[in-house]
Amino acid sequence: MSESQHSPSGLENRLIEIAVIVVLVVVGFLAFRTYLLRTMFPRATSSVNACINNLRQIDAAANQFALENRKTNGEAIRFPYDLTPYIKLNAAGKIPGCPMGGLYTINNTNYVNNVV
Repeated sequence: MSESQHSPSGLENRLIEIAVIVVLVVVGFLAFRTYLLRTMFPRATSSVNACINNLRQIDAAANQFALENRKTNGEAIRFPYDLTPYIKLNAAGKIPGCPMGGLYTINNTNYVNNVV
């Protein structure tokens, strides 16, 4: 066997370089994807959970307001003014907003007053 059969040619060297570049790109993509999954989605999930929790608190405050003020199903609520005494306010003294930028609105009660 001659030495020329064992040494890679210029084309083989180029193919090896391309293969190494492809492997590095794939590894980089997977690392970036993992970074996004670990940083972005938990933030979105926690924002959604905070928004859902705020809606639960608003619903509970609306029910408490309706009960104490003998409101019947479908009566108007002045949101947020009627609910502020029944909900923990944020540092600005307002009902907590949606962390994802959404707006909370309530038009009327959804509470059936069973008091006779």
